[in-house]
Amino acid sequence: MSDPELALCALTAPLVAAALTPLLRLAGLQRFAHLPAILSFAASAVMALILLSHTYASHTAVVRSDVVTWFKAGTVDVEFRLAVDSLAAVMLATVTFIATWIAVFSAGYMKGDTGYDRYFAVMCLFVFSMCLLVLANNLLLLLAGWEGVGLCSYLLVGYYYAKPSAAAAARKAFLVTRLGDAVFLFGIFLLWRAGGYSFDFQDIFGHLRANPPKPGIGLSIGLCLFAGAVGKSAQFPLYVWLPDAMEGPTPVSALIHAATMVTAGVYLLARMAPFFVLSPASQAFVTAIGAFTALLAAFFALAQTDLKRILAYSTVSQLGYMFVALGCSGAVTPGLAVAAAIFHLYTHAFFKALLFLGSGSVMHAMGNVIDVRKFGGLRKLMPVTHLTFLAGAAALAGLPPLAGFWSKDQILDVTYNAVNVTRYPAVYLFAFAACVLTAGLTAFYTFRAYFLTFWGEERIPPEAHGHAHESPRGMLLPLVVLGAGAVFAGVAVEPFGHGFSNFLGRSPSVIVANDFYAKTANLPVEAHPHFSWAVAATGTAAALVGLGVAFALYRRGGPVRVPAAVEPVRALSANKLFVDEIYGATVVRPAEMAATAARHLDGVVDSLGRLVGYIPRVAATAVRPLQNGLVQYYALGTVLGLAVFLALVAVRATR
Repeated sequence: MSDPELALCALTAPLVAAALTPLLRLAGLQRFAHLPAILSFAASAVMALILLSHTYASHTAVVRSDVVTWFKAGTVDVEFRLAVDSLAAVMLATVTFIATWIAVFSAGYMKGDTGYDRYFAVMCLFVFSMCLLVLANNLLLLLAGWEGVGLCSYLLVGYYYAKPSAAAAARKAFLVTRLGDAVFLFGIFLLWRAGGYSFDFQDIFGHLRANPPKPGIGLSIGLCLFAGAVGKSAQFPLYVWLPDAMEGPTPVSALIHAATMVTAGVYLLARMAPFFVLSPASQAFVTAIGAFTALLAAFFALAQTDLKRILAYSTVSQLGYMFVALGCSGAVTPGLAVAAAIFHLYTHAFFKALLFLGSGSVMHAMGNVIDVRKFGGLRKLMPVTHLTFLAGAAALAGLPPLAGFWSKDQILDVTYNAVNVTRYPAVYLFAFAACVLTAGLTAFYTFRAYFLTFWGEERIPPEAHGHAHESPRGMLLPLVVLGAGAVFAGVAVEPFGHGFSNFLGRSPSVIVANDFYAKTANLPVEAHPHFSWAVAATGTAAALVGLGVAFALYRRGGPVRVPAAVEPVRALSANKLFVDEIYGATVVRPAEMAATAARHLDGVVDSLGRLVGYIPRVAATAVRPLQNGLVQYYALGTVLGLAVFLALVAVRATR
C-alpha cells in the first residue's frame, strides 16, 4: 500500500466506524459500540506509525494523494487532496495513538450508559475531523476539519444534555470558539489573495517565496490566523470555555485536552509559520499572549478543588507554553521554535491524557465525586491509578528525566535565546520570566492535587456507597501505557532534540519559514537546538520549589490548608480573579440587555406595522358599500355627482 493510500485509510477508518456504530444499535448490539471505535483508531494508529517511519526514512519533503475536485466556483477550484509531511506525520501518529487508548478506557468508564453508542459514534467523528484537519492539503479542507472538530466537541461536551450545566457548557464552548473562527475565516481569504489566489499550501508558499507580502498584509494575516488559534486552543481572552468543558464525560476531557481540539490551534500556527517570520510584531504578540495565558491559567489552578478543573487550567497553561515557542519564530530559527512547540505538544499528549484518565479512574471509584476535599489517601486502595497519576504529575511538573522536562526545557531555551533579538526584547524577557514562574506554579498545583488525592488518611465519600475499589483492568491498561509514555516519550526522540528538530525541518512550512528568516534577519539558519544546562537548571529549580511547597503544605493529605498570610491570594485564585464575573458584567449581561431591548423594539415595530396596515383596512370598510355591484346605485351616484357639478357651475355664474 502506497503512502497516499495509507493516509486515506487512516483518515477514513474512524469515519467508517462512525457509520457502523448506529447499525449496532439497530441490531440490538449497542453494548459492542466500542469495538468499531477501538479497532478503527488502532488501525489508523498503525498506519500513522508506518507513515511516520516512511516519512522519517525518506528524503521527500511531502507526499500527496491524487487530485480530486471538491468543488468549483468560477475560477476557484478547490481540491480534496491529502498531504503528509513530517509535521503532519507526527500529529497524525499522536492523535490516533492517544485516541486509541482513550477509547479503550472509555469502554469501561461508559459501560452501561444509555447513550453508549451515541458517545462512540461522535467520538469517531471527532477523531476523523482531527485527522482531516492534520492531513488537509489546502486551507478550506483544513477549515472543514476545523469546524468538524468544533461541532463534535459541542456534542461531546453536552453529552449529558439533560443536565443544564452540561448544555450551557456546550453552548459556551461552541459560541466562544466561533468568535475566533469568524476572524480566522477572514484571514483565510486574506491569505488566498496574498498567496496567488490559491488555497493550496504548496502554491501559497511558492507564491510567497517569490512575492513576499507587504508587512501590513503579513501582520493582518498572522493576527487573523492567531485569532482562530486563540479560540480553538483556549488562549486569553477566549480561554473561558475550556474549564467549563469538564461537564462532558472524563474521557472526552482527555481527548479534547490531550490530542485533538485544543492542539488544532498549535498545529495551525506551526503550519503557517512563514507568516509570523514576515511580521515581527505578530510574533511578539503571539509570545506575549501565550506567556500571559500560561501564567494566568497556572495561577487559577492553584486553589481549585475540582480535580478535573485543575487539569483543565493546566492545559490552558501548557498551551500557552506552546504559543510562546511558536511566537519565537523569526526571533530565533523558525525550525527550532516550531520543533520546541510540537515536541511539547507530543509529550503533553501522553501525560495530560494520563492525568485526565487517572482522574476518571478516581471518579469511577468515588461515585463520580471529583472534589479533592471529599476524598483522600487513595494510594493503597488504588495502587495502579496512584503510581500512573504520580508519573503524569511528575512529567507535567517537568521533573527530569521525564517527558515534560525535555520539551519544557526546549521552550525555555528558545525563549531565552529570543531575548537577544534587536526587536521587542522586553516581550521575550517577560515571556521567559513568566515561563519559569509558571514552571514553579505548575509543580505546586499538580502535586497539591496529587497529595490531596492519594496521601493522608483514607477518606471515601458516601456517594461511593462503600464499594470504592481500583478500576477494572480494561481501564488500567491505558493508564499503564500512557504512564510509560509520560516517562519515556521525551527520551525516545532524543534528549537534546536534534533528531526531532531535523525531522520537522523537512516540512515545507519550516523550510519556507527558515528561508524567510535567513533573508529578513540576515542570520544563519541553525539546524540544532541549544541545550543549556543553566536554563534547564533554572526551570527545574523552579519546579522543585513548587513541589517542595506543595509537600510542606499537603503531605498529610486533606483537608485543604493554606497559611493565613496567603489567604487573599488563595481567594483570588479560587475565584479566578473574578474574570467570569467581569465577563458577565461587561459582555454577557449587556448583550442580554441589548437582545431584550431588540425584542421589545421588534414588538413595537410589529405593532406600528399592524397599525399602518389597519388604516387602509378601515378606510376600505368605509367606502366598500359604494362598490356593491348594483347598477342603479352607480346611476344614482352619477346623477348626484352631476347635480352637484351643475350647482357649482350655477353658483359661480351668478357671481
